[in-house]
Amino acid sequence: MPQFDPTMFPSQIFWLVVTFVALYLIIARFAIPRVGEILEQRARLIQDDLDRAKQLKADSDKALATYEKAMADARAQARDVLLAVTNEMKAVVDQKTAAVTAEVTKQIADAETRIGKAKSDALAQIRSIASDTAKEAVGKLAGLSVDGAKLDAAVAGALKDAR
Repeated sequence: MPQFDPTMFPSQIFWLVVTFVALYLIIARFAIPRVGEILEQRARLIQDDLDRAKQLKADSDKALATYEKAMADARAQARDVLLAVTNEMKAVVDQKTAAVTAEVTKQIADAETRIGKAKSDALAQIRSIASDTAKEAVGKLAGLSVDGAKLDAAVAGALKDAR
């Protein structure tokens, strides 16, 4: 085998060095710069993506803060509207209650007046009926005739005692 022949070693070493140098130059001039460019390009792309992600995160945080502020403002406004409506309804209810209370009080006063009138009319009729009944009872039982004025005074006195 010629590779193991010691007389061939110098030429083999020469070609080994030539091939090694040629391969080194090809790799150093063409392959490594391309790989370096690709690595730099990937690093730039990754950095751009990271920067864009940071920007998007900042934008989303800002949008979230704006949303939360808007929601808080909307809740506060809704609470204020609810409070205003509640107060308004309370005022309307108080007003209606006052009107109904006034109407009921008036109706009670009117009813008391009617009852008082009916009571006085009834008492007047009772006096008249009691007077007539007493006159007839005395007339039939005792056979006496009683003076109307004395009899009315006696019935009035009896009714005053009964109250």
